[in-house]
Amino acid sequence: MSFKDNLKSDNLINGEWVEADSGERVDVTDPATDEVIATIPDAGAAETKRAIDAAHEAWTPWAATPAAERGKLVRKLGELMLRDADRLAAIMTAEQGKPLSEARGEINYAASFLEWAAGEAPRMYGETIPANSADKRILVMRQPVGVCAIITPWNFPAAMITRKIGPALAAGCTVVVKPAELTPLSAIAIGELAIEAGLPKGTVNIVTGDSKTISKPMFEDGRVRKLSFTGSTPVGQLLMKQASENLLRLSMELGGHAPFIVFDDADLERAVAGAVACKFRNAGQTCICANRFYVQSGIYDTFMDRFAKAIGKLKVGRGTQEGVNVGPLINDKAIEKVQEHVDDAKGKGASIKVGGEMIKLDGLANRFYAPTLIDGMTPDMKCASEETFGPVAPVARFEKDQEAIDAANNSPYGLASYFYTSDATRLMKTAEALYYGIVGANDAAPSTAQAPFGGVKHSGFGREGGKYVMDEYTNVKYVSWGLV
Repeated sequence: MSFKDNLKSDNLINGEWVEADSGERVDVTDPATDEVIATIPDAGAAETKRAIDAAHEAWTPWAATPAAERGKLVRKLGELMLRDADRLAAIMTAEQGKPLSEARGEINYAASFLEWAAGEAPRMYGETIPANSADKRILVMRQPVGVCAIITPWNFPAAMITRKIGPALAAGCTVVVKPAELTPLSAIAIGELAIEAGLPKGTVNIVTGDSKTISKPMFEDGRVRKLSFTGSTPVGQLLMKQASENLLRLSMELGGHAPFIVFDDADLERAVAGAVACKFRNAGQTCICANRFYVQSGIYDTFMDRFAKAIGKLKVGRGTQEGVNVGPLINDKAIEKVQEHVDDAKGKGASIKVGGEMIKLDGLANRFYAPTLIDGMTPDMKCASEETFGPVAPVARFEKDQEAIDAANNSPYGLASYFYTSDATRLMKTAEALYYGIVGANDAAPSTAQAPFGGVKHSGFGREGGKYVMDEYTNVKYVSWGLV
């Protein structure tokens, strides 16, 4: 059975699948082949307003639904995703390009956020505070924010949605989701399962089309009280300005430029394996993937030799092909940026140890780039300061610990960082010194549903995951109770 069988590709508004008012549709293509795999509605402001209408109407009864019942429905959605994991993974690989094994992993990861949020629903505790007089009581309540706008990126089209809608729904909010135009089918498939799970109509709405056109009514409608956005820093800055008009509450997970430090006492086998996994997952198109590597002089040559050999074993190809580790980049612009960064590094004195060029595969689009290792990164190179978002690993040598920490912190971004060491004191000092929201200490895959995820500086604010995420979707209300 093909994933295209009975594939939904319309907007979900108030529990109904609907076309755009104009009847216009936009192609969704496979980045590996340029094949049109579906079309989606090119919706606009009117459809978005109706989605907001539906979410607003559904909010009051949904917020009044017992938290345990909300949790059961959110958990059911996660269970249905796991049931349909193979089909959801096939949809994701077709529209985004990542290998099927990674896509299946993302579905499991996405479902874990729903499971975690479901458990948090009945744990949104309030509190009492001792009053200053005998005839008063002080109560503190946590209540849902209201209608939430959710804007998600193309690189993790399932997990970025569930990481947001799971806690929003569990808290008693309703959502209007705007998925990325490049990868909307995963969102629509999740919407279909939300209906099957029994989530009331209007609690989950999905609108596809031009981002600017759809986001405008989200910011202008005072009934929308929260925006959760994952995407680039420049777009996040623009959205913040628009959100200021209605004082819209925000969670922003923005760009990153993660450093990866390898100290001379590191377990090299683990460090190399971590470097490969952290850098080349999703072809390097990951906001928390390592972007620049700093390796201490004492083990530099050995690390580079092992790293080069490990990179050379990676298989590049279409995500549906058995054994593929690195799929295509998402579009032509992405390929151009990767090549620009590689050429810039070469022009400024770096040497290419592995890769450094596009790979042409028979019958496929020209969006495959060889996993690349660059030796001799310097601070003036683009790859040392800009997010490459591709399968390129530039490496620099360092002598003293502080030199690496200073270089790692010398960035406007502060999402994720990584380092490897076998010394407990060095580990604690480095973890404290890195100015990042996420630190992977001997761990190249730190993201998990039960831990807070988010950045500092130009990488945004707010946290997703763990108990902290529920704060993002609730208001604190203070009740001063005068006894009679």
